[in-house]
Amino acid sequence: MANATAQKSDLMDKLLAEAPEPLRVRPGESVDGKVVFRGKNKLLIDINGIAVGIVSGRELRDSFNTFRELKVGDEVTALVLEDENDEGMIVLSLRMASQQKAWDRFHELVDTEGTMKFVAQEANKGGLLSNIDGIRTFLPVSQLAPMHYPRVNNADSSEIISRLAKYIGHNFTVKIITMDEEAGKIVVSEREAMAEERSKSLESLTIGDEKDGLVTGIVKFGVFVAFDGLEGLVHISEIAWGHVKNPSEHAHVGDKVRVKVIGLEGDKLSLSIKQLTKDPWEEIAERYPVGKQVTGSVVRFADYGAFLRLEKDINGLVHLTELAHTKIEDPSQALTIGQKIDAQVINIDIDERRIGLSVKALLPIDKETLARIKAEQAAEEEEKAKAEEEKPKAKKEEKAEKEEKPKAKKEEKEAEQLSLDVGDAPDAAFVASSSGKKYYSIDSAGGKKIKEEKRVYFKDEKEAEAAGYSA
Repeated sequence: MANATAQKSDLMDKLLAEAPEPLRVRPGESVDGKVVFRGKNKLLIDINGIAVGIVSGRELRDSFNTFRELKVGDEVTALVLEDENDEGMIVLSLRMASQQKAWDRFHELVDTEGTMKFVAQEANKGGLLSNIDGIRTFLPVSQLAPMHYPRVNNADSSEIISRLAKYIGHNFTVKIITMDEEAGKIVVSEREAMAEERSKSLESLTIGDEKDGLVTGIVKFGVFVAFDGLEGLVHISEIAWGHVKNPSEHAHVGDKVRVKVIGLEGDKLSLSIKQLTKDPWEEIAERYPVGKQVTGSVVRFADYGAFLRLEKDINGLVHLTELAHTKIEDPSQALTIGQKIDAQVINIDIDERRIGLSVKALLPIDKETLARIKAEQAAEEEEKAKAEEEKPKAKKEEKAEKEEKPKAKKEEKEAEQLSLDVGDAPDAAFVASSSGKKYYSIDSAGGKKIKEEKRVYFKDEKEAEAAGYSA
């Protein structure tokens, strides 16, 4: 009997020794297992032949569509939600495992300074949004690369959103700049992802280089053009050789343009479009010699005259004095915008890029006009003569005034000295200036300096202080 009991005990010990260790899992841990059952909305997973895990409901759906591809017998990784449910099974999640896997990958990207793909799904005025592996990801406007940055006049928020909305579905290469695992959010940057490329491009760039670029923005003062991960400004003065009033008349966002690098300061680039074309003014002197008659359209007015468009990018100025034989104070009195008129070249300045024109040089002078001109000239001559006559008189008065000044100063000084010697008001012991704040003894040096016309007298100190003066 004793032997039988001993044998039974030995067998139990042997079985216990050979039995696998019980599976101990905690919520938040990842476990590997094999699919033993696949239902419409449920998975059963064998974990090392020791325990069974269950995945159901929303926990089946992850960003990798793992559930859709799984078959019985497939290996799978899941995250423990509960160590045991009412049925004695471990509650698992494919969704949370996917997110944990994503966070691990994001941490690795941060550590290695790697990049990843970002497909924009939403847009607001602050930037673009996406869901990457179940994690909310934000790409701010400020972190967009130059070629994607929405340059908008007056920072119009509705226009910014409209521009950003065009990028929904676009695939960006980005780098993680901040990560908040607790909040389940990350912030990414396209600029940072392109920083190395930008740095290399800047190192190889020199003034004078010509580049094919893309118009990325149009503002009041110029056009932004991007190339090789860089962006530069074509100032309004560098768009065309002629006067440019509105840059949007010369380019549109998305246009392909060739530019020349004319300035390089840090990562700020100054570009030119016009310097890649021949300066029309190089041949201007030959085409518009002094004395040549030309035809042009009135394009704009100024206080001093009117501008005529002679050809593309070439304007000439008709000064007020050259509009007519008679005096004109406003160019709109003689011309209208868009009007075609004949004029004569009277001067040309290549350096200043100016052509002087005259309309009156081509106008005949009738008797009435001639009489009016002579009358105006006579009136001007008369005014000049009067002015000349007034000059000696004015000089004489100026001289007299200069001579009077020392005399007046002398009299003033004498009056001042006299005031010092004038007897004091009866019964007065103190004196003050009506424009001052201090009172003095009449016999003191300060009291004697006060001019008679400004003197205020007091019997005693009490009276002076009551009047607001101090000793």
